[in-house]
Amino acid sequence: MDLFDYQAEKASAATRPLADRMRPRDLDEFIGQQHAVGTGSLIRNAIENDRIFSVILWGPPGSGKTTLARIIAARTRCHFVQFSAVLTGVKDIRAVIDTAKNQQKFHGRRTILFVDEIHRFNKSQQDAFLHHVESGLITLIGATTENPSFEVISALLSRCRVITLDRLSEAEMKTLIKRALADSERGLGDMELAIDEAAADHIAAISDGDARSALNALEIVAADIAHTDTNNRPPRIGLEQVEGALQRQAFDYDKIGEGHYNLISALHKSLRGSDPDAALYWLARMVGAGEDPFYIARRMVRFASEDIGNADPQALSVSMDAMEAYRFLGSPEGDLCLAQAAVYLATAPKSNSVYAAWGRVRDAVEKTGSLPVPHHIRNAPTQLMKNLGYARGYKYAHDYKDAFAPQDHLPEQLQDTLFYHPTDRGHEKLIKQRLDKWRELKKKS
Repeated sequence: MDLFDYQAEKASAATRPLADRMRPRDLDEFIGQQHAVGTGSLIRNAIENDRIFSVILWGPPGSGKTTLARIIAARTRCHFVQFSAVLTGVKDIRAVIDTAKNQQKFHGRRTILFVDEIHRFNKSQQDAFLHHVESGLITLIGATTENPSFEVISALLSRCRVITLDRLSEAEMKTLIKRALADSERGLGDMELAIDEAAADHIAAISDGDARSALNALEIVAADIAHTDTNNRPPRIGLEQVEGALQRQAFDYDKIGEGHYNLISALHKSLRGSDPDAALYWLARMVGAGEDPFYIARRMVRFASEDIGNADPQALSVSMDAMEAYRFLGSPEGDLCLAQAAVYLATAPKSNSVYAAWGRVRDAVEKTGSLPVPHHIRNAPTQLMKNLGYARGYKYAHDYKDAFAPQDHLPEQLQDTLFYHPTDRGHEKLIKQRLDKWRELKKKS
């Protein structure tokens, strides 16, 4: 390397983001993920023995997926190829396969293919290298923030191990922050910055377990302080400086991915658990992340029938009214209507009796098929139908006491089958009392 190359490389390093400069160079520098890279772990043993296997690294942003792939690239004797699923097509995959064949034929080397954001590959793209993973020509390392069981075809997934990486804890994030402040070679050590515990806590908290986000935030704060005169030596990063330099946290939320389903699940289960505080929290998380309010409203309408039902029939009306009110007001005024509905649903008496009854009925229909309608409750608009016995023997309910006529309405094969079992909760208690009375009268008749 000549002087100009050295200076160019040094200049390039100086302009790289702090998060990129501070990437761990080996497993010993890794912070967190000890279950995956710690002593004796499957990944560590595979890297140290150069026996890499096909693996899907599944974890949230900033958990170390790409860093781990780079460490593998640096340590392995295999030919290493990296590309992003966003920018790659089937043609590029075929080129990699051709290169892998040449590497194996002329150099006796295996090829490791690292695919970032593998969840963005469609089925045909995944199929393009499935056979070559199966044959061992290619060792696949895929990185994804999405649940691979949803996004990776089952044939490919079955040939890979799934390694789950976790969000970093706040303690691990603070270790990362302090390491970057102390590192003069790759970090901010030359600035001789000190940081208050409250400031480090705040950066760690708003970064939500994302190492990249934490280091980006730290770099912004450090740059802001560098332009501020201070008599303190060394300069200190305080909570006020952090709050002043950083913008509002961006929620980690993919509206079509697992985060989407996890949050709506949390909202639904909080409503079912009669916890209005948790319901409001998860609702705020979804609204703040930019979720479609009508999706949330539709789920609450569904909840009103699935988990409340006739224990409080008004719940369905409240949910529909909230949806219409949001349609009329928009955001942010309409957000309060959704919040009101969420609190109502959470505090309403619960019953899944209608939901359960509907499931039992559908099972019965699937098992018994198209059973004939009993003659006495058939429609008889013509004389021929009447002559065939249609509507014969039908009891008009209003001609009987309490407008109840004891008669069968189910097909003969299902007579006396009870699908709906109301609870003793809320309005459904009254329904149960009526049904118990009517069913007893029917038995006596």
